Amino acid sequence: MADSALIRVLQDPPLDGPTNMARDEALLLRVEVGESSPTLRLYQWEPPTISLGYFQRYADYEALPAPAGELAVVRRLTGGGAILHDLELTYSLVLPIGHSLLADHPNRLYEIAHDAVIAALAGLDVSVARCGVTDDSGPTRGPFFCFERRHCYDVLAGSDKITGSAQRRTHRAVLQHGSIILGNRYDQQATARVAGSYEQSVNRLRSTFVDHLSDLTDCAFQAGDWTPEELAAAESLTPKYAGDDWVRRR
Repeated sequence: MADSALIRVLQDPPLDGPTNMARDEALLLRVEVGESSPTLRLYQWEPPTISLGYFQRYADYEALPAPAGELAVVRRLTGGGAILHDLELTYSLVLPIGHSLLADHPNRLYEIAHDAVIAALAGLDVSVARCGVTDDSGPTRGPFFCFERRHCYDVLAGSDKITGSAQRRTHRAVLQHGSIILGNRYDQQATARVAGSYEQSVNRLRSTFVDHLSDLTDCAFQAGDWTPEELAAAESLTPKYAGDDWVRRR
């Protein structure tokens, strides 16, 4: 395998919910067995989609009023509350369990990623900071939407949460993904209130977020491409995330 200090960066176009979640799981499964290198993936969502946390009840989504209750829905591999993915940048970071970024303590990866978010948003003239406190939300309790919950590592603009992350850990790899909310058209979540257009802001974040991750770590982040084997693995998982057996499993 390649040097673990080198992290490949994949820049994906906006994709639908099942494709996005299948690609994240495909990377986790392949990094777990050493078939793919440590990878940072940056992506967006089209159409706007609600992702349910792994432990959430589908009936709670069905009970949402319009327009949120009429949006596309997918279930994540990670826990936490639901997220309305609209005008945002999502990141996923997939690392083997022995990677240096996981060496200090289980929450260190949240700190690193969210500190990079804070620095990147500062470049867009958005003042944000870590939340610093944690509420009593858990895998099966708490507000339906993730951005109404609070964890000490969350990123807040004033009192509004605009970035949160979640993990899925296996014996040999970790997937952490999170949303940087720049706007939404449904009034369900606070936003970072960036100046200028969403497209301009998200394109700047795609590069500056990576730059700040590099500054905060001893890792080199290098642009890369999907391999045919990775894309095939993701394609094979897409029906799972599009199917009722997974989406309505709880």
